[in-house]
Amino acid sequence: MSNVYLVRTNQKINFARIHLDALTVAQDSTKWSKHNEIESYNESILFHLASAYGSFLREVAEKYSFDTSKVNTLADLEVMFEASGQESPERIELVGLEKSEVSWLHKMLAAYGACWKALDNHSEAASDKVSVSEIHVVQINPNHAEDSDILAEYKQWLNEFRSLVERLRSDMQEW
Repeated sequence: MSNVYLVRTNQKINFARIHLDALTVAQDSTKWSKHNEIESYNESILFHLASAYGSFLREVAEKYSFDTSKVNTLADLEVMFEASGQESPERIELVGLEKSEVSWLHKMLAAYGACWKALDNHSEAASDKVSVSEIHVVQINPNHAEDSDILAEYKQWLNEFRSLVERLRSDMQEW
């Protein structure tokens, strides 16, 4: 194995951390561009987390000797597992996390998907199924009242993702 995806996953996790640090600074700023910076960092954090997840999926594919160039989503990876007849604890856990509407991974992917949408007003309240981040990124002019909640949510997602990657990598090495 070349470990190119392991390195890429680590790199994207680090980029997310760097942008989280910059978001913290932006939230404390008094500059006129504060809100633009906050919105920019919100979306860049989601991009790096989603990219890290995509890279991690390819890392799993590489471990099972699948064609990594054909893996863009968990569904792509599942097709490969089905075709090979192999079972995987990584697959089982990731499927569970993606499907559970209250899991951090489901919420993170939904918030990333929301970057591609836009709403003209704040119409939905955060819930167990919809994150503050997801609501925030679709708004054209958010009021920034929830910025500290979003930062906390991003930190939690990054920590959860790091833990997941470390645990699943450890399990993959034992195989």
